[in-house]
Amino acid sequence: MEKENFIWKRGTKIGRLLLLIFLGVFINLAGAKIADITEIPLFIDTIGTVLISVLGGYIPGILVGFFTNMFKAFIDASSIFYGVLHVLIAVCAAFFVDKEFFKKVPATILSIFIFSLIGGGIGSIQTWFLYGFATEGISADFAKYFYGHGVSRRFLAQLLADYLIDFMDKSVTVLLVLAIIKLLPEQLKEKLQFQSWRQTPLSKEEKKAVRSIHCRSVSLRMKILLILTLASLSIAVAVTGISVVLYRDSVVDESTYLADGVANLAASVIDAERVDEYIEKGESAEGYLETEEQLYSIWDSSSDIQYIYVYKILEDGCHVVFDLDTETLEASEPGDIVEFDDAFQEEIPKLLKGEKIDPVISDGIYGWLLTVYQPVYDKAGDCVCYAAVDLSMKQLKEEEYSFITKLISLFLGFFVLILVFGWWIVEHDIVLPVNTMAKNASAFAYNSDDAMESNVERIKGLNIRTGDEVENLYKAFVKTTEDSMAYAADIKHKTETISQMQNALIMVLADIVESRDKCTGDHVRKTAAYTEIIMEEMKKKGYYTEELTDEFISDVVNSAPLHDIGKIHVRDAILNKPGKLTDEEFAEMKSHTTAGSEILEKAMETVPDSGYLHEAENLAHYHHERWDGKGYPTGLAGEEIPLSARIMAVADVFDALVSRRSYKKPFPFEKAMDIIREGSGSQFDAKVADAFLGAADKVKEVAKKFGELDENDE
Repeated sequence: MEKENFIWKRGTKIGRLLLLIFLGVFINLAGAKIADITEIPLFIDTIGTVLISVLGGYIPGILVGFFTNMFKAFIDASSIFYGVLHVLIAVCAAFFVDKEFFKKVPATILSIFIFSLIGGGIGSIQTWFLYGFATEGISADFAKYFYGHGVSRRFLAQLLADYLIDFMDKSVTVLLVLAIIKLLPEQLKEKLQFQSWRQTPLSKEEKKAVRSIHCRSVSLRMKILLILTLASLSIAVAVTGISVVLYRDSVVDESTYLADGVANLAASVIDAERVDEYIEKGESAEGYLETEEQLYSIWDSSSDIQYIYVYKILEDGCHVVFDLDTETLEASEPGDIVEFDDAFQEEIPKLLKGEKIDPVISDGIYGWLLTVYQPVYDKAGDCVCYAAVDLSMKQLKEEEYSFITKLISLFLGFFVLILVFGWWIVEHDIVLPVNTMAKNASAFAYNSDDAMESNVERIKGLNIRTGDEVENLYKAFVKTTEDSMAYAADIKHKTETISQMQNALIMVLADIVESRDKCTGDHVRKTAAYTEIIMEEMKKKGYYTEELTDEFISDVVNSAPLHDIGKIHVRDAILNKPGKLTDEEFAEMKSHTTAGSEILEKAMETVPDSGYLHEAENLAHYHHERWDGKGYPTGLAGEEIPLSARIMAVADVFDALVSRRSYKKPFPFEKAMDIIREGSGSQFDAKVADAFLGAADKVKEVAKKFGELDENDE
């Protein structure tokens, strides 16, 4: 079923493309016909090209431009050479739509100038190289007018005339296209838009974001287009070079054939037995004028013949037998001696022997010429002179330029067509799918189960279906993503289990230590709860925001039960003594801070990257330090004391105050809070104390939970 839907959609897409092409070509041909019938000085043959480019995009617009000129070539063969102009206009029109040119008046005017530059500028240059100065056509009269009224060069006159005509033409074209677009319903315009998505279509913003992904070096798109361009140019240069050489050889052969025929004809009218008499007497010799008249008739038979003359070749040079006057050059007199041309130096020995020579191409004072020498034989079979014909090669050069221009025009049309098709395929089959995968992969979030599931669904929703290696890559990407998510979920589950076990072990360890002190009860649990309350309140108040990260808070809460782990080194007699401790006993009691630090430092050697152990060591070592520096064991002051220890100092003292001990009764809640307040800024960090006092209600709830408050406090 999915395959059938794909085939149906593909068939519909191709049908829509064919419809767009037919519609555009029809509009172009109809416009050209209307202009021809009404004899208005406009072309109006690109309306369909611009319209379909605006509605359908690059591919339909280019195909409309290309096929328009293919059809016009059946009527006027020269139209095929101007196909590149239609293709370039289609590319520009589609580009202007992407950049929203037609929504702004200045940009719309700029588009008309650019269209005119293509049609009137490039088109005029093409015409110049193809046909020279225009003598007929829409702009011919304007070109002649400009040339006769201030524009000194014919090329510039023609360029100006073509541009002005085309500017008017493209102004009409753009206005008509905008009017048609405005009249069309939005739904129809959306259906006419030709897309070739090989994935779930992207919005304009998504496409822009995907295209903006930068590469470290040259992008894949540029590499492929560069290869395509170089390959096309290489083939074009090779084909053009070979074609020009073959064309030149063909024209030279044709010219040689003509010159040979003319030379033979000229030789046939020469009376070989009278050559010396012609040289000596000239026009007064019998039959000279009649022969000269025949040579003139032969000369008039073809416009390609530049000169006809008859020479007798001797050691001292070329002795003139006949030479015909031309418009630009006066003929030599019979008997005059003409020096050998440099181009004939290698042929002189053959000429002196009366042998036939190959045609000679020269470029000297008389211009670029192809010369054929035909021997004239007397009755004895001896060569007495040569009938020579010069054909001008100037026309060959002009025809060669025209031929090259035609080849380049044809190539450029195909080149732009191939390049855009290549770009289109690369863009939709490779670049957009790959960049879309890259963008979704880089935006992948692991911070929650919902986020991970959403990411996987989004990647599966890309639905890349290029049918090639890119699709294989996408399927592997989807599978890897799903497997990774399953693996991540499994790891998360195991991590949570390990974390729970870790916290349970910490609590068990803390309980073992605390169980030796029959006075402390649930001290480790209560202090952990108080530290969490303090840190949450500090975040609300904006205290130490850079340090109070979620990870820091978690580490402090989880490691808080270990703050008195060093008491394992203190004797039971001291821990459970009901009365006041002696100085020696108090010194041993104070040693639990350094003992706890040493225990946790050894643990960190085994698990060096454990954040909670680092905070546990800070808590154990410094929770009896004072803000004013009068605490123990090191006498640190102010912010030299780790933040976690400053927080624990408040929680530890408060719990000691409100808890019952063998040597004292519990303090009332308010009295304990007053003591904390009094110690703010001296014993405690003022910000920590302020946060604790600000969360008095939550503190009281914890104290009630563990049964530390008497009825009056409640």
